[in-house]
Amino acid sequence: MFIAVLVFVLILGVLVLAHELGHFVTARRNGVKASEFGFGFPPRIIGVQFLRKENSKKYAKWRIIWGNKDGDDLNEKIDLKDAHQKKMQGGTIYSLNWIPLGGFVKIKGEDGGSLDEKDSFSAKSAWIRIKILVAGVVMNFILAWFLFSLGFFIGAPQQVDSSQKDNANAKIQISEIVSGSPASKMGIKVGDEIAKMQKNSSGENVYFKNIKDVQDFINNSKGHEMKLKILRGSEQLTVSGVPRVDAPKDQGALGIALAETALVRYPVHIALIKGIISVWDMTSLIFMGLYGMLIALFSGHGGAVDVSGPVGIAVLTKEVTGLGLVYVIQFAAMLSINLGIINALPIPALDGGRILFVLIEKIKGSPISAKVEQSFHMVFFALLILLMVVVTYKDIVRFF
Repeated sequence: MFIAVLVFVLILGVLVLAHELGHFVTARRNGVKASEFGFGFPPRIIGVQFLRKENSKKYAKWRIIWGNKDGDDLNEKIDLKDAHQKKMQGGTIYSLNWIPLGGFVKIKGEDGGSLDEKDSFSAKSAWIRIKILVAGVVMNFILAWFLFSLGFFIGAPQQVDSSQKDNANAKIQISEIVSGSPASKMGIKVGDEIAKMQKNSSGENVYFKNIKDVQDFINNSKGHEMKLKILRGSEQLTVSGVPRVDAPKDQGALGIALAETALVRYPVHIALIKGIISVWDMTSLIFMGLYGMLIALFSGHGGAVDVSGPVGIAVLTKEVTGLGLVYVIQFAAMLSINLGIINALPIPALDGGRILFVLIEKIKGSPISAKVEQSFHMVFFALLILLMVVVTYKDIVRFF
């Protein structure tokens, strides 16, 4: 469990850090000052700040900031005094913080400010502000592309035809499980591999060459208890259950779908192409899922909407970690796309909501009151936190 938690924290950290890095780089490239870029969340452990002379682009000095102190101890006072005497200006503080859940960036004027300060976010044109806001989302999609491509390069599981010589070592895996079926009650999970060597009811060894052999083995045990060896990551488990004699149409005796898979490796240029195709396919699936959720909510079937929060994702991370590195990489890519899409939604407190206010300002022809905009962001942020609490509670009840 410790390894799963560590992997979860690492994945979440990389996704959030990539998102914030997109905002930071785009802001700096467009002349907007960022007072701090942090790895992890405060409180601060240590920070480094580079100093430069006025009207100079080159940094001439740097200083270390310990904890949340800034000019509070003797060394820092000496550094700051020297900097002021030489008319130096402080650049971004690059900090390492105690809570390892991603990162953050403090952009000058992001929450309003003087329009006369050229290095302020609020003083920039609508187009530049939109670029800075959308950069985090774009970065999440770029990260997903990289991760999918990496998976294809090192070897990603794909459905294959075991009759081909190159795929003689294909695995027979569970690709789908019907809810409430015998397989579900047996504890079988999607991704489990069916061991190719089994024992039948007479104690004789049976070897599976393909999916048909597995189906025949299951059908021969209809109405009788059957034992099935499965591989889950590095674990070998034996599960038992009774295949149905009269199964619903298209469900089979156990209620599973099978696929023959193998690790297929691709050269870099092909991996990059397949990576971007995977990003497109996954994005389409997520939008279809969101559309289905909205239809369910507006048609009065909100109870059918199934959403997972941090606890649910952590549980899924534990399951994926047991399957191997490639599965973890693909899982992280899917989460990165999810994070990007959620942040792009036109909801106040999210990047999409901030972009919406910039567009309204552009259409309206004048800035929206900073107090009004901040009120919207605060209210919706509180609602998002409440939603997170409810989803987390549901996850705890469901999984524990």
